[in-house]
Amino acid sequence: MQRREFLIFAAASSLLSGTAGAAPVAGTSLSLPVAINKSGRLRMLSQRGAKAWLLLVLGVLPDRSKSILAQSLASFEQILGELKTLQPGDDIRGLAQALEQDWRVYRPQLADLRADPKAVWAHSESVLAAAQKLTVAYEKAAGTSGGQLVNLSGRQRMLSQRMAKAYLFRQMGVNAAEAGSMLDTAMKEFAKAHEQLKAAAQSTAQIKSELALVEQQWFFFQNALQLRAPADRVKAASDVATTSERILEQMDLVVALYERL
Repeated sequence: MQRREFLIFAAASSLLSGTAGAAPVAGTSLSLPVAINKSGRLRMLSQRGAKAWLLLVLGVLPDRSKSILAQSLASFEQILGELKTLQPGDDIRGLAQALEQDWRVYRPQLADLRADPKAVWAHSESVLAAAQKLTVAYEKAAGTSGGQLVNLSGRQRMLSQRMAKAYLFRQMGVNAAEAGSMLDTAMKEFAKAHEQLKAAAQSTAQIKSELALVEQQWFFFQNALQLRAPADRVKAASDVATTSERILEQMDLVVALYERL
């Protein structure tokens, strides 16, 4: 992608987010389960944005990757604004402000294909950590087993993108050893959490049905995440990108079901 084209795209994505970071509309507010879901989505977006950035740098699925990056930037801004309608206590308010500060540093990195990959790595990690703290704080405020399941299932969305991010960083040769370890850890965490969700007493027949579909996608995703020969690098990255989006979409349905409990 040419620099001029990317700057136009970045400006467009900024317009998409528009007033998303502005003060919330009077009279609107979120419930705690919804807040857990939304703050958990910020964890996912921190990793999905990095994944899309890496795909663009690598020249893989450029049109789709550009769209994913624009959506991720705009969604992050929108959710930051929405969460301002529910900040019970100074603890959550402070965590939300810290997350926003980290995001303001990270966002310009994602909007520039010339950014240092190691900086993108570092900022994606710091924003993830800040979003994790905020999500846990919302879960504690809710104080219910249902809130815990929204958090746990929401974290699966993040892991789907984290695995893809780690794979692509390793393929690029940036922090390769650390990326390999990250990928291995995320795969193990995803598999363990999936079993916990299946075994949860609150998991309805509908939720278990959706989890079975997640399991099907997980099979394909694990295959895509295997190391490939150098000649297959582009195809491998494309497969990881595609399957990570599919498992994300399916997990999103599961999170929504837990949120409604």
